This record gives sequence, C-alpha cells and structure tokens, in this order.
Amino acid sequence: MRSGVFAKRPLVPEGFSRVAAVDCGTNSIRLLVADVAVSTGASGAGATGELLELDRRMTIVRLGQDVDRTGRLAPEALERTFAACRDYAEVIRELGAEKVRFVATSASRDASNRDEFVRGVVDILGVEPEVISGEQEAEFSFTGATKELTGRDDMTRPYLVVDIGGGSTEFVVGDDHVRAARSVDIGCVRMTERHLVSDGAVTDPPTEDQIAAMRADIERALDLAEETVPLREARTLVGLAGSVTTVSSIAQDLPEYDADRIHHSRISLDKVREITEWLLHSTHAERAAVPSMHPGRVDVIAAGALVLLSIMERIGAEEVVVSEHDILDGIGWSLA
Repeated sequence: MRSGVFAKRPLVPEGFSRVAAVDCGTNSIRLLVADVAVSTGASGAGATGELLELDRRMTIVRLGQDVDRTGRLAPEALERTFAACRDYAEVIRELGAEKVRFVATSASRDASNRDEFVRGVVDILGVEPEVISGEQEAEFSFTGATKELTGRDDMTRPYLVVDIGGGSTEFVVGDDHVRAARSVDIGCVRMTERHLVSDGAVTDPPTEDQIAAMRADIERALDLAEETVPLREARTLVGLAGSVTTVSSIAQDLPEYDADRIHHSRISLDKVREITEWLLHSTHAERAAVPSMHPGRVDVIAAGALVLLSIMERIGAEEVVVSEHDILDGIGWSLA
C-alpha cells in the first residue's frame, strides 16, 4: 500500500499489534506501518515472528545537508524533514498504529542543534525521536535483514550485514544474534560532500584525484571497522539501503524501481565493479536517465556504490545479497 488515502482501516489480526516505525537518516526519512506478531504460543501466526506490511514509503529530505561541514542541521533541511513527518503522521493516524517509534541516525546524532529537530518531531508526531548510536542502528538493521533468512540452506552463516546510509555505514556480524557491530562515517552523502564537491557543486563527473581520495577515505574507515568487527569471517554478505538497492535495480536493468524484484536479489562482485565504474565516470544527466534511479540519489549514488565495492573487495565477497528489509523492520519488531 502506498497511498495516503485509506477507504477502510484494515483489521488487526488476532495475536498481532499494529506498529509504526520511522527511520530518519542523513539522506531520507522512511515509514513502515505493519502488523507484528506478538504471541508466542505453540501454534498460530503469532508464533512465527511474522510481520505484515501495510504501508512502506520513503522521502528524500537530505537532513544531513552540509552537516559534515557545518556541524548543524540546515533550516531548509529541517523543514523538508518536518513536511515529510506531517505526511507520515496522517498515514499513522489513518491506519491506527497503536505504537510509534521514531529512530534518528547519523545526521541528527552529529548535529549541534539536534534539540530543534527533536522539538519539531514531538510537535508533529507526538513521540520523541531516539537519537541512537551507530551500534544500536546496526543491531536494528541486522534483525530486520536476517530474521527471514533463518533456516535457508543457501544463506551460510555468519552474516555480515552492511547498511550504507547517507552519513554512515553500519557493519554487523552475527549468526542468530549480533556478535560485533561498528558504525563508521562513510555514508554516500558524507563521501559526496567531502570528496566530490567543488565550488559548491558536485563535480560532473568526478576527477580521478577525487575518486582516489574518496577511495582512500573509505579504506581508512574499513580499517577502523575491522578493529572491532571480524568482517572477513562472514560467509554471506547482506547489503541494505538505497545505494545497494539502486545498484541492484541497475544490475537487473529494471524499467522502474521494483522492490519485489530487488529483495533478495544477488549481485556479483564483477557486476558491482562494472556499475560502480560507470557511475563514477558518468554525468548527472546519464545517471538521471536510469529509469529505476530516484532523483534524490542521482548525485550520491556513485559514492554509495564505491563504498559497496570497497567492502566486497576488502572481504573477498563474490556476491552481495540485497535486502529491502532493514532497520525499519528491526524497529517494528522491537515494538512488539
């Protein structure tokens, strides 16, 4: 369901709780309204840990605009975010979610004026945003991405779940539960603003020197991640968030963004390398012409793809399993 107009509120199945999860990151804000199983009896749907999605949507708000440089959330970025919150509040009200949890990640975690952000969210949604740590973010992402993989013979554990956001990337290794997690500041927006901007505009296309500097920055961050997370012990790499799903849509040559075809698709290392090279050397117009490309990702997708490629090369992964289920699903399950 994607419309904000609901003719009739769906009934909540027995043994389920209706919840709303909001994930506000550096580049986008996303909403999931779902019925989540809450019973743990020996029989019935509630015993399966099932999540029944009612509405899932995403809005590019670029909350982290210039935050890496200024340390503050820009007024125009805050207003874009609050406008999206007002839309989401209407969806939550119409669907009748019983519990709401709003999680704010990298950009708001770093900003000196995050109190202004908190007040605005409380006024609109009636809940205080939880500005979580990168490690907490990683745990939510791991739960959301791996819960439905349990028992599959083609998914060898341990998993490495990689959530490439706008401001940071979360790494988490685990089997049924998290073993180690780390967040490092190499998100697609942060890398673009740090390395691919000249005279106030994104270089089109980037120079080789810019690409080399960004790659070196990513490699240093991977060194930091490896200090606490055994990245190379993973047997299945699971990639989350818009940079990874967009690379999957390009790999499949999709005529439009199709979450069903993207979810649990697999992309080979060679294909990721080919797409990344093209993105890094293409113009804004060429990237914007990709039919599955969200307009808000055109300027930052090359950096996100390079983060993914660098991770795969670092750990020797021959492929990445792409998941549409991520931190939102983890937040939803936490509410049950």
